[in-house]
This record gives sequence, C-alpha cells and structure tokens, in this order.
Amino acid sequence: GELFVRGVVGERFCVRNSGATAVVEGVGDHGCEYMTGGQVVILGEHGRNLAAGMSGGLAYVLDLDPRRVNPAMVDLEPVSADDADRLRETVARHAQLTGSPVAERLLADWDGALCRFTAVVPRDYKRVLEATRRAEQDGRPVDEAIMEAARG
Repeated sequence: GELFVRGVVGERFCVRNSGATAVVEGVGDHGCEYMTGGQVVILGEHGRNLAAGMSGGLAYVLDLDPRRVNPAMVDLEPVSADDADRLRETVARHAQLTGSPVAERLLADWDGALCRFTAVVPRDYKRVLEATRRAEQDGRPVDEAIMEAARG
C-alpha cells in the first residue's frame, strides 16, 4: 500500500514495514525500526534511533542527522542514480495527493534538493540487491544468488 501524510507523525513510524511506500514530513523516535521492506521518505526532522533493527527496504531522509541513526545494521549513502528518479516520482506523488508545500519546494529545485537526501540502506538488503543484479546480468537463477548472499 501507500501512505502520504502532509504533516509529522509520532514515534515508531513504519515499524516492521514490509512493503508499503510511505511519505511523511517528519517522524518521532524509532522510525523504520525492524523494517524489512518497502520505501519510506522523510521530508523533515527525525527523532533518535532511526533504523534500529532495519534489515530491508529503503529510507530516504531529507537533511538526515547521522547522530540520530542507529548504525548497527545500516549504511548511510547518497541517493543512487538508479533511485533518484523513483524518489522524485514519490515526492511528486506526495505533492499531488497532499498539496504539500514542502514537497513543492523540493520539486521546484530538484537538483538542489536531491543532494540533501540520504539513503538509509540495510547492509543485508544491499547484499541481496547486488546478488540479484549480478545473477540477472549473468543469466543465473536469482533465487540461488539470493541464498548465496544470505549465507554471507
């Protein structure tokens, strides 16, 4: 499913998200905790302990404060070229559905806004994505490659 919120949400937002797309304009403590899939876009401030136990999915955070992220299972990266278009489409959908002035300002200078986003990427999830990509390029069974990646 999808959730677009023109405003700030409370604590533990998207805990155990396993496949939904969600866009919010701020989140309290423990956002994306134990997340296993899906995509979260945070267009505002975030509380402490972001991404604790996050093993899957992706979060894109505007003006991320790395001191408020739980680094145990995730890496913080620039938004990849592959993900930049999808992120822009998600922010544009948020603007369209909610009339968000926050999203409108970002879209008005997307090139400037994009560099303000940080991707929160679970390490295990990244290994699986890379194994999938390599298997597809090599013509190997994807399931086999994922199992190999999971074994480490």
